[in-house]
Amino acid sequence: MFPHFKKIALIVESIISQCLGLPPNFLRDYNNIRTWDVMAALHYTPATDGDDNVSGQSEHKDGKWIPITPNEGTLIGSIGDVIQVLSNDKFKSATHRVLRPTGKSQNSYLFFYNVDEEKWVEPLPQSTEAVGEPPKYRGFFYKEYALLRLKNREEPLARVEDMINLSYYVIPT
Repeated sequence: MFPHFKKIALIVESIISQCLGLPPNFLRDYNNIRTWDVMAALHYTPATDGDDNVSGQSEHKDGKWIPITPNEGTLIGSIGDVIQVLSNDKFKSATHRVLRPTGKSQNSYLFFYNVDEEKWVEPLPQSTEAVGEPPKYRGFFYKEYALLRLKNREEPLARVEDMINLSYYVIPT
């Protein structure tokens, strides 16, 4: 299944490149070394019993968790934080979670697709200078960001608002 997820990720990556006015293979060539973490994540929920399509996935928006209810056999793709930074907020990553529904059986597959940990990440000139916008984020090595995110997992927070995320790198206006 994962080789198929990689093919889908390459297609999504090409679409995002084109939506940003970049050559189709720009993001693929941006970092041809891939590791296990999050530029885009694909969740697949296979067939379920009966008509219950609850995925257990929800998105955090306006202070609330909103459930995502896909159809059977649906792929759910999430744009990751790296794309948000590279696009200078043209694409936004979503704070989300996946919980197993209480009393329900669920099979899900998760695939992460991202840049190498030593990659320098900052808003692309095509998303800033070329369109007359200042960068919204200061640059960082992905490894530094991944360590901050790991800290979130090791030290659970009472409120989602306290999570260390891209706001740590926002350039004040």
